[in-house]
Amino acid sequence: MELSSKSEYALLALLEMSEAYRKEEPMQIRQIAAMHNIPDRYLEQLLATLRRQGLIRSQRGARGGYLLAKAPWHVTLLDVLDCIEGVDTTPTHPATHSEDLERSVIRAAWQEACQAANTVLENYTLQDLCDRRRSKKQLDIMYYI
Repeated sequence: MELSSKSEYALLALLEMSEAYRKEEPMQIRQIAAMHNIPDRYLEQLLATLRRQGLIRSQRGARGGYLLAKAPWHVTLLDVLDCIEGVDTTPTHPATHSEDLERSVIRAAWQEACQAANTVLENYTLQDLCDRRRSKKQLDIMYYI
């Protein structure tokens, strides 16, 4: 399993919006795109998807842009990946009688791996990413002193 650039860009944009959440400052597409070297048009499409799914909202006007629709501690990584990629979090169907032993063993192992991944993604929020970024920045600053 690998994180797609589509999901990575969406998470980067949401991370920036999470940092601005407490100040209620909208983030503009140009700002986010420049910060993370994301093509404007591509980011615009991703933000439209996030808005349609209710993870972000838009604000019009001269100081307009995009804001989180929910607090960053209420948005899980699974919410984001499900919105962007359409991650299927439901377990696969149980083995049928016609399925051979090898296939059923492989299917059971894969189902267990998917469930473990879902559990991890449900346990991480945008706030957790912000906290990790802050502590990593602190470590980087201390390293250079």
